[in-house]
Order: sequence, then C-alpha cells, then structure tokens
Amino acid sequence: MPQDAYRAVYMRGGTSRALVFDKSSLPADRAEWDRIFLAALGSPDPGMRQLNGLGGGISSLSKIAVVGASSRDDADVDYTFGQVAIDAPLVQYRGNCGNISAAIGPFAVDEGLVRATGDRASVRIHNTNTGKVIVADFDLLDGQAAVAGDFVLPGVAGSGAPIRLSFLDPGGAATGRLFPTGAARDTVMLDGIGNIEISCVDVSNPTVFARAADFSLDGTEPAAELDARPDLLRHCETLRITAAVLMGLATEEEARTRMRNLPLVCLLAPPSDAVLPSGRRLSAREMDITARMLSAGQPHRAVPLTGAMCLAACVRLPGTLGAELGRACADDRDIVIGHPSGSLPVGAVVRREPALRVERTVVTRTARRLMRGDVYVPRA
Repeated sequence: MPQDAYRAVYMRGGTSRALVFDKSSLPADRAEWDRIFLAALGSPDPGMRQLNGLGGGISSLSKIAVVGASSRDDADVDYTFGQVAIDAPLVQYRGNCGNISAAIGPFAVDEGLVRATGDRASVRIHNTNTGKVIVADFDLLDGQAAVAGDFVLPGVAGSGAPIRLSFLDPGGAATGRLFPTGAARDTVMLDGIGNIEISCVDVSNPTVFARAADFSLDGTEPAAELDARPDLLRHCETLRITAAVLMGLATEEEARTRMRNLPLVCLLAPPSDAVLPSGRRLSAREMDITARMLSAGQPHRAVPLTGAMCLAACVRLPGTLGAELGRACADDRDIVIGHPSGSLPVGAVVRREPALRVERTVVTRTARRLMRGDVYVPRA
C-alpha cells in the first residue's frame, strides 16, 4: 500500500480538537512519531489551511495526544500532548493542553485502557509533558463516558456532560518554578512599544502576562480584530520570545524556530463590558478579569485552558499584574475570566504558608468522540 494506517480517535476536548492515539498503535521508535503526526494533520502548509490532513488551520485544531499505560503508581494512564505547527515541520512537546486533557479520561474509559463501573468515573492522568497529575471526574452511561448533558461551554455549540478536571500541584510545570524569573513582575523593553511591566508565571503552562493598555488595547477586542493587526501580532511574538528567554525556556533562536508555542501570551484588563460574536453583551459584573490570549502566535477564539488556570492562579498571587487588575474575591470562589467567546470560571487554591504554592486548579469542560478509525499517512 502507498500509505500506512494508524488507529486513532478524533476528539473534541473543551474548545480544541485532536487526533488521539493509543500508544500501542504507534511505532515503538518515537523518532517516527513526528513524521506521522505532521502528515496526519497536513503540516507543514505554507497556506495555513492543512488541507492535506485533518488539521483545521488554527492552533486549537492542530493537536495530537498519545495515551497509554501509566508509568507511575499514582496515575491510571500516561498522556503525551503534541502541538503541531501549521506552517513548519515541527511537533512541540513542551507544555500541556488543558482543553485536550478533558478528552483523555473519556478516551481511556471508552478504549478500555481504564476499567470503570457504575455511574461515575475518576481517572488519574499523568501528563508526561509536565510530570503533573490531572484527575478527571465524569459521568458514565452504559459503561462509557457520558456525552449528553446541560453544561454549556462558551465557544462550543450546544451542551454536554460536564468533566471536572483537577490539576494537582501545577506550579512550575515547565520551568520548575512558580515565578520562573524569580520575581512577580519584571520590566522589559519592546521595540515600538517601550518599557512595559510583565508577570511571568508557570502554572499548568508558562504564561507571560502584560497590560492590554500597553499595546493600545482596551482588552475587549474580538479575536478576529486582533488577528487583523499584524503589528500587534509582531509585538506579541517579540514579547513571547523575550519572556521565553527570561523564563529559561529557550534561547532566543530556539524560541523563534523550535519552541513556538510557549510561553502563552496573555493581555490583561480590568473587568469590562464586551459584545460577544453571538451578539450577547457580557457585563463587567459577570467577570473578575478580562483576558485576550495568544497561543502559537494566534489570538485564541476563547482562552487556552492551561493559560486560564495560570491566570486564575496569577490573580491570587500577590504582586502580579493579575492581582493588580483582577477583582479581589473570596479564596473559595472561582475566578471568572472574561474572554472573546464569553466567560470561564476557574478554581485556584493558593497556599501562602509555609511557602507560596498553588495547591491545585480546577475547571469544568466537555468532550466528545467525533470519529474512530484509521488515519492514513504516506509511507516514508
């Protein structure tokens, strides 16, 4: 045959989609994986459409997950996430995707990797990218993950069965430090912008936070409006590269060429009224902070889930821009983030004694299996 077939499940997790593979269906030699993943999604594509594969031409639709038996006693499965570049032959394994994490528990149960009985499942997921454990709790129906439900996820049409994700001890996921630079705030100089304050925080995924106002934004702009501003995207990419070096994630050259997905970039503003693409008006009273995030160089249509968890923690971490711009609220209440598609509540438990530490972050998502079968890859 001119092509090789690999068993996979195409899934939506939160506001992203991914091809999810059982590790046993892939070659034992991981050096073969990148070639398979790139061809399966249709990368690289200079036209940014991925027409020759199953990718969707934007970062949230160009993802891979591999699930297999756990290598740890405190987890049920191992899960490796891959962000596939659209226009370059590059699969990036630094950092996790919170949205795709929502699909892993249901995949593990439905594929028989985890035995579950009764009305509810709790799956412990070891994310190999970060070395952290995620616990997914969700309903079962006839031994499989429930799909139908009344939970509405902004950015996803319809409703679904809720999946509660608890990210345990998520601080220092990529750098080993809650504040990778050693400070809650730093000052950097960006050409065309000037000196600005930033906060570099590593919770679930490393994220660099800046004031939207420093980029001449009010923070309520639709994603499409941000995408139509090449000058803004260029400044945000410069900020990402600068922060990657400051956080010790990569050299400047590596951040430009090989690690294009981290850190996430988040532009912050106080709670603000906004009009959503649906036409609904989102009131400042419905949120605690306003955020516009960029992932892999593209304005996110909602918010990357790991970035949202990092932001919720940031709001509760003293001295950060998130603490300055966000609305103070009780520690036992979720932080509500206003984003281009609506709002998202995120729980963040921060302990200040004996040392500053993020104990866990908690979010609710939905997920759905879209297709199961063979994905075809041209033979090498």
